[in-house]
Amino acid sequence: MNLSNHSTMTSPQTPNDANDAALMDLIATDDEAAFERLVTQHGGPMMSVASRFFRSEQDTADAMQDALICVFRYASGFEAKSKLSTWLHRITVNACLMKLRSQRRRQEVEIDDLLPTFDETGHHTHGVAAWRDDDGSPATIAERAETRDHVRACIDQLPESYRSVLVLRDIEQVDTEEAAQMLNCSTACVKTRLHRARQALRTLLAPRFEREEMMIA
Repeated sequence: MNLSNHSTMTSPQTPNDANDAALMDLIATDDEAAFERLVTQHGGPMMSVASRFFRSEQDTADAMQDALICVFRYASGFEAKSKLSTWLHRITVNACLMKLRSQRRRQEVEIDDLLPTFDETGHHTHGVAAWRDDDGSPATIAERAETRDHVRACIDQLPESYRSVLVLRDIEQVDTEEAAQMLNCSTACVKTRLHRARQALRTLLAPRFEREEMMIA
């Protein structure tokens, strides 16, 4: 697992940076009070990150626990080259990705079955209806509270390699290069998987959203 700090550039430390570094130094010496303070201060955001990868509360809690174990294990490696919150975010995302890879998803569907098809003229063989306020990313769709669960259920049906890149890029807003590092693949692979994942997700969401458009029209 790559737990290096995000930035390779060193900027002047702020008082908060110094406090974070001191806190991690204490955790590296097995200071339980310091670890409890970290959980109190940063546990909420870490749990929020994990919850965006999993619908199950148990899976979320397990990923969170794995992330905290990594924080404790690698505390001495924190060099304050980036904010502690950024470092913790990376650890949490890595823990979620590892858990996703270890799970067997019976409900996964073949990605090729969800991609659009084209006729000999290059046009879609099936019409593609426009959705209101849709910029093509699942992040925009998920903002609608009443459909969030449905979107998450559809995301869960994607194969792990596509689900992971979609959550990283469109939900967690991780840039392409960092996503490639986390997924141990090329940036070109990330871009291709993301494009295919968005197309597949649209196919899964189409029945519901197109039905809603017909009801509104």
